[in-house]
Amino acid sequence: MDNVLKLGIPAGSLQEATADLFRKAGYKITFASRSYYPTVDDPEIHCTLIRAQEMARYVRDGSLDCGLTGFDWVVENGAEGHVTELAELVFSKVSRRPVRWVLAVPNDSPVREPKDLQGKRIATEVVNITRNWLASHGVTAQVEFSWGATEVKPPKLADAIVEVTETGSSLKANNLRIVCDILTSTTRFIANPAAAADPWKREKMDDLILMLKGAMAAEGKVGLMMNVRKGDVERVIGVLPALQKPTLSALSDPEWVDVMTILDENTVRHIVPRLKAAGACGIVEFPLSKVID
Repeated sequence: MDNVLKLGIPAGSLQEATADLFRKAGYKITFASRSYYPTVDDPEIHCTLIRAQEMARYVRDGSLDCGLTGFDWVVENGAEGHVTELAELVFSKVSRRPVRWVLAVPNDSPVREPKDLQGKRIATEVVNITRNWLASHGVTAQVEFSWGATEVKPPKLADAIVEVTETGSSLKANNLRIVCDILTSTTRFIANPAAAADPWKREKMDDLILMLKGAMAAEGKVGLMMNVRKGDVERVIGVLPALQKPTLSALSDPEWVDVMTILDENTVRHIVPRLKAAGACGIVEFPLSKVID
């Protein structure tokens, strides 16, 4: 088949979260044991499992048409300006918050600001980001690549680390304190510029992004519909917080209307009793798979 989109799926910690997001968007990705080529129920998409750290490099050189990776790895690979960013997709392995790359030191370290790192040893997985950040502060330090377990290296193997965190709990557990943030990162959908300029591939990518964003927008949301007498509509609508104005539909009884809206799932238990008191009945809550603006 000539029309095939070569899509990179991030391996490792984001793999399951990515597959779950695709499933909610309507694409079923299946991972076979020991295979780096997951199957997807769309014959026009060919998936490859690639570490997020390497994704930008393969998208940049055209081995992949597009892929999902962190903004941090785009920067670390020097791919800014060499790949086309089509969308920001804020999801991660722990929370929906962006991840932070931070400078951390032992609690009793004298380091309080960037200049205190002069001549120090820093362990990190983002060597280029760290070196560039130090240079922007006029600091010269020894930056070493860390293969993992970076938090345990200070103080014996390093004076400081630059590490990624979402909650900061792992750093605290290892008696480290954050000195400052270096970079904030979210997941990005990036494309090879030539692929992004190809009409068929661009349309395919835009369709995929639309569905992914729709699935993300639906997370934590539910639909609510109810029957309301026309005379009570204003009172009921006054109770509802909605993404948009509630939808009103006619019923067979001209004195009644159907009211439908979308709201945060965690507000339902507070809203339903007030809706009932305002005159709503036949209240039904239903799940959402996608919300497309």
